[in-house]
Amino acid sequence: MELFADLHLHSRFSRATSQDLTLENLERWARIKGLGLLGTGDFTHPQWFSELRQLEEENGILLSRTGFPFLLTVEVSNVFQAGGKQRRIHSIILAPGLEVAERIREWLGKRGRLDYDGRPTFGFSCKELLEGLLEIDPWIELIPAHAWTPWYGIFGSKSGFDSLEECFGELSGHIHALETGLSSDPEMNWRLSALDRLSLVSFSDSHSYWPWRLGRECTVFSCKPDYRAVVRAIRQKEILYTIEVDPAYGKYHWDGHRECGVWVKPETAEKLRGVCPVCKRPLTIGVLHRVSELADRPDGFRPDGAKPFYSLLPLSEILSRVLKSNVNSQTVWDMYNKLIQGFGNEFQVLLKAEEEEIEKIAGKEVAGLILANRERRIRIQPGFDGVYGKIIEGEPKENLPESGVQKGLSDFLKSPQP
Repeated sequence: MELFADLHLHSRFSRATSQDLTLENLERWARIKGLGLLGTGDFTHPQWFSELRQLEEENGILLSRTGFPFLLTVEVSNVFQAGGKQRRIHSIILAPGLEVAERIREWLGKRGRLDYDGRPTFGFSCKELLEGLLEIDPWIELIPAHAWTPWYGIFGSKSGFDSLEECFGELSGHIHALETGLSSDPEMNWRLSALDRLSLVSFSDSHSYWPWRLGRECTVFSCKPDYRAVVRAIRQKEILYTIEVDPAYGKYHWDGHRECGVWVKPETAEKLRGVCPVCKRPLTIGVLHRVSELADRPDGFRPDGAKPFYSLLPLSEILSRVLKSNVNSQTVWDMYNKLIQGFGNEFQVLLKAEEEEIEKIAGKEVAGLILANRERRIRIQPGFDGVYGKIIEGEPKENLPESGVQKGLSDFLKSPQP
């Protein structure tokens, strides 16, 4: 069996999230997407936890009234000083049932507020967090979230570390997985030999229940929805594969400066000395650049035992491009619903539906772009400094422009550099 799981998302009690993030809506859109297991997100928040406690529990999994499974999860933020630098790291915590989740809430509640944000912030280190969780229950799993994001990633260019050992010390062996995040994929992570022992997992970090957010990245297991079976698969590197978006689609893939409209690949950023050519302030160093800084292997290296993955853009993005209409427009959703009715769920459309069958429902252009998506032939202008990447037309993918800027970049590169 294949169990499509998205274990990093949020409730309506996290900041900057949809107020429609209810258990009922999450379940509804998970089924439309093709997901078979969701994280609850935000279980430390008192109001959300009160709702979660109403669900039936079985094998460490919570079941909705219709039997849809949820695994107790929360993302936490640790902001602390280490090595003469402020560190800001996000982590995902998986909990084996309500009793253990309550003990985690009690422990964290003594160290900070849990009621102001579904993703709480604490002023102690990630090592202290991991140590406390292990003392509560050895089946609790901690996964560094969106590991390469400049802000709040364990390897992020702004406030991260250069290794797991720097962050967790002698407890680093208790880290079994790393979330790749939207701006990186397994191929990029394979360039670091230190990560070979870890499962590379992908989840959406969704702040909305819409299927272009929910499940846009997920991990596929070969087990039933059972807490220990899922965690055992993570710890033993027995996941089947992951669904990733093209990392260029992520908001921090290339270096750049959003305010000035500057986006550059790593080699160009080095010529610029990491400085925005428009305002002369530092560029935000993106994930591709940061991976290259820490890598000890060449691009394209594939380690033994590496798990496969699919690189896919959400169906709504594909339809939006073909139909030349906003992703949440009625035009897009009418076509989206026809495809879901025809094939059952979005992953069936993106991964398995035959081209001619798609064409019967949605036309030749939609079918062609879905196949191009499946085969990684879609060209994306990379995201940068908080701006999502976007589908573009024209030259082949390998001829992607090296930079973009509102003004000044070409002249700056031609001038003598200090």
